[in-house]
Amino acid sequence: MADGNGQPQNRCWSATVLTLFPEMFPGPLGSSLAGKALEKGLWRLETVDIRDFARDKHRAVDDTPFGGGPGMVMRPDVLAGAIDSVTSGGPDIEGRPVVYLSPRGRRLDQALARQLADGDGVVAICGRYEGVDQRVLEARSVDEVSVGDYVLSGGEPAAFVLLDAVVRLLPGVIGEPAALEEESFSRGLLEYPHYTRPQSWQGRDVPEVLTSGHHENIRAWRLARAEELTKERRPDLWERYRGSGKSRG
Repeated sequence: MADGNGQPQNRCWSATVLTLFPEMFPGPLGSSLAGKALEKGLWRLETVDIRDFARDKHRAVDDTPFGGGPGMVMRPDVLAGAIDSVTSGGPDIEGRPVVYLSPRGRRLDQALARQLADGDGVVAICGRYEGVDQRVLEARSVDEVSVGDYVLSGGEPAAFVLLDAVVRLLPGVIGEPAALEEESFSRGLLEYPHYTRPQSWQGRDVPEVLTSGHHENIRAWRLARAEELTKERRPDLWERYRGSGKSRG
């Protein structure tokens, strides 16, 4: 995109949330790092009320599932109207994937957060009830993303998690970008333990290597602790890390 003089124009990373409860936003995204970044214009947040696209006077967005069973299912025609209102809007939506927060989706991890942060933004669908009609997911090429192996009452809390994980990776949001390189999952490992003052606390001392001033020894110690923690607590990550050839043994 270019401005009126033909010069490249920086795009602002943009999140559009489709929800039955727009009043829930920005919620926690309006505080701390994400909130400050929102105020500075480092990213943009808008909400779309799915109920605005209901087709009857009662503004119904759900119906009983074909085949029987408990609960209700969000209607494809209503949700498609909400999606189309965003994705038919021109160049501002180019490159923005549409994701549905769902426990059966791809697991949100640091790699996916980085992938989304490197793009232009995301359109996030927050489901309710038993879920949404499968046909709208297929017809609108919606990706499903899960924030964990558990079920929430709706997609809004999952959207908070997704957006927070992505926004903190955007340029200018964190004051020391180098800090992101050492975090859990960034290198395929859990993060090493941290220590600060006082040097001795309740009979527990800071590991001597961290006060030595020997940067190479500190780096090696942190890597060793990160590997130990990952092997102990996340054997799945450890196996992938070992398979990458990065481990020392």
